[in-house]
Amino acid sequence: MKSIAVALLNWNGKSLLERFLGEVVNNSPEAVVYFIDNASTDNSVLFVQENFPSIRVIVLDQNYGYAGGYNKGLVAVKEDLICLLNTDVSVKPGWLPPVLDHFKKHPKTAIAQPHIMDLKVPTQFEYAGAAGGFIDRLGYPYCRGRLFNDLEEDLGQYDFDEKVFWASGACFFVRKTVFESLGGFDEDFFAHMEEIDLCWRAFNQNHDVYSLYQSKVFHLGGGTLKLSPQKTYLNFRNSLYLLLKNLPEKRIQRIFERMLWDGIALLFFILQFKFATAFAIVKAHFAFYSNCRKMLKKQSKVKGFTAYYNEANLPFRYFFLKKRNLS
Repeated sequence: MKSIAVALLNWNGKSLLERFLGEVVNNSPEAVVYFIDNASTDNSVLFVQENFPSIRVIVLDQNYGYAGGYNKGLVAVKEDLICLLNTDVSVKPGWLPPVLDHFKKHPKTAIAQPHIMDLKVPTQFEYAGAAGGFIDRLGYPYCRGRLFNDLEEDLGQYDFDEKVFWASGACFFVRKTVFESLGGFDEDFFAHMEEIDLCWRAFNQNHDVYSLYQSKVFHLGGGTLKLSPQKTYLNFRNSLYLLLKNLPEKRIQRIFERMLWDGIALLFFILQFKFATAFAIVKAHFAFYSNCRKMLKKQSKVKGFTAYYNEANLPFRYFFLKKRNLS
């Protein structure tokens, strides 16, 4: 029996499947490949069934988003280790053995990611995860190889396995027992940053998250959720959810500080006449206020070590000190 599953979640992504799914099947002999469909209407399921009979297909009754789709689809997966792989990711031969070896040798590792490169510029790290993620004191996410929109070239500066704070949802390895013990993804996130929330909950339970440099995948980026007011809304709302649920201390103080910086961002977008983006930030805050009580009931339990950040204030470092990389 194979010990790893590669699970792809899809919603109306037939064009991406035509481009990338063959690589996944051909270059993943170590894995059982699962296809979880969020009630697509573009014949995605038929395409997979006709062209890739070895793939195990799971069809859901509606679009549950990233979080709900995986929560429901992974119930049918039996393998000990699961890779959640975006449908717009290109994988090459040999991408899985370094990951399998790490998980075998490091039982404390619960979650991991490979280095995620830009498919369009293969020598450059990609926005969604790069060489492993962190958050600052106020919950702003960043990566080795990516601060805000600044991306680094891969010059070998991160060629070592590194314990990180969060792993990218574009290619997210997780032990099934840990995923289940943590209750899976928080479906109130719907899409965007739910992997950071899961990693923070894992961190609060003393699990390790790693970025593994000997495995690389190539992400098209923007193939499933383009930059838009909707993404801005999810980004700002879910960031506040993250803090309220997972902060080990000084919760009110740090959420208030974060809101001040969100206000600066709001003013910035207004001055640029990006009114739809500015409205998305306002909408995100009102959604957060209306769901505060619900999120408080989901506060994660903290065991021991609680120093969750290395960087105090990422916006200040980036915009005022002009420090644009970590290397």
